[in-house]
Amino acid sequence: MIPFPLPAAFLVLLSLILSAAAGPARADAVEPERRYRDCMDKARRAPQAAFDDALAWNGLGGGQAARHCMAVALMGLGQHAEAARRLEALAQEARTPVLRAELLAQAAQGWLLAKRAERADDVLTAAIKVAPENIELLIDRAGARAALKRYGEAADDLTAALTVAPRRADALALRASAKRFLDAAAGAEADATAALALEPANPEALLERGILRRLKGDDAGARADWLKAVQTSGAAADAARANLEAMDVKAR
Repeated sequence: MIPFPLPAAFLVLLSLILSAAAGPARADAVEPERRYRDCMDKARRAPQAAFDDALAWNGLGGGQAARHCMAVALMGLGQHAEAARRLEALAQEARTPVLRAELLAQAAQGWLLAKRAERADDVLTAAIKVAPENIELLIDRAGARAALKRYGEAADDLTAALTVAPRRADALALRASAKRFLDAAAGAEADATAALALEPANPEALLERGILRRLKGDDAGARADWLKAVQTSGAAADAARANLEAMDVKAR
């Protein structure tokens, strides 16, 4: 899962939410668009201030755009479950399948951050029914199913996504992890290697190949991969760092 809010989805939501709220084209449409952009930007930088602004805007008729910004701000404030509930409510009001699917995807990310992977899986399944051609939803659901240790189902979702988009390094890295848990080490290593051929600095793929190398007794290869991974940031880098520390402790 990538950091909330989803950058690609933001552009979709910007046009869809504003068009849904505005109805027929109006001469003053630029002002809501600017306010929405400003609010979403502030939600990333200063979520409490963004929530207060969006609350006031909603009272003045800001509609879905204001309520979406409020939900994003709540996510930034760590109120993930409440944000997810609000995003689901917005999805129910959505007038188009694309908008409904995007909002459900964001709600699912909130549920994952709230440690509610089962709910995230349900929400993503609903989103896939609305937008079955959206491979991002399949990749996200695979992440939720991996969190639930349903690795076979996660691998199936990723295989479906990779059939459409075979050069997705993130999907290959995630499928490598799923395959490892399914005791398919050769397939896992093939996926991790393929991911790194596409993105040599992909931290998830580096972490995974390092784990696979360590399991084979190739400590030097594992160390090399993990040292590259820790030069990045995020959960994979943190896990690589922890693995390096554990390996060093064991070597003493």
